[in-house]
Amino acid sequence: MKYIFVAGAPGSKWSSVVKNIYYSPDIDQSDYTDERTYYHDAPGFLDLMHLGAYYDPGMEFGDSFDRLNELPKRECEAEFDRPFTSTGIRIIKSHVFCHYIDTLKQRWPDCPIITVHRPNDACLGWWVKCGHFDITYPSYELYYKNLREMGFIINKQNRDLLAQSSRYLNMSVSNNHQLCQALGIACPPAAYVQDYAESDIVVNVI
Repeated sequence: MKYIFVAGAPGSKWSSVVKNIYYSPDIDQSDYTDERTYYHDAPGFLDLMHLGAYYDPGMEFGDSFDRLNELPKRECEAEFDRPFTSTGIRIIKSHVFCHYIDTLKQRWPDCPIITVHRPNDACLGWWVKCGHFDITYPSYELYYKNLREMGFIINKQNRDLLAQSSRYLNMSVSNNHQLCQALGIACPPAAYVQDYAESDIVVNVI
């Protein structure tokens, strides 16, 4: 297993899911730079919420991933690997993966996919609360354009995520320690704890 893929719409709180497994000793953290971080106070206090590389059209990486099913596997992997310089399992997270669950499973059958889901309105409201188009990393301006377009895209991403993931055996997990067990990776330090029901999210592993 070289990659762990993560799929979720903007505002799904998928970044918190990633953050709370990112510091597992099995994860390659070499995609971390200060420039690839974003702090916000939506939970009620200022905290680091975005870290590591994000892949999506208009973002630093994955600009062509809205055509993922058309790209050669070798080209995809070259883009997956571009921000990394070390070893370990690499977390590859993209909102547009919601449309390409089938492609990911067919091309990388040994790599798990984490899906993170919340209702459409909850996603849009949380994304706005987190900073909307003022979010400094990653940048949402080019592909998502405006709030109306963002709402439309969130709806489509959630719809495709649920439709495609339903074709596979899903393992539901209730916290980040269960997620690590499902992925077969060591748990992060004890400071990283997340209960998904408390976060109002549904997390599955395909």
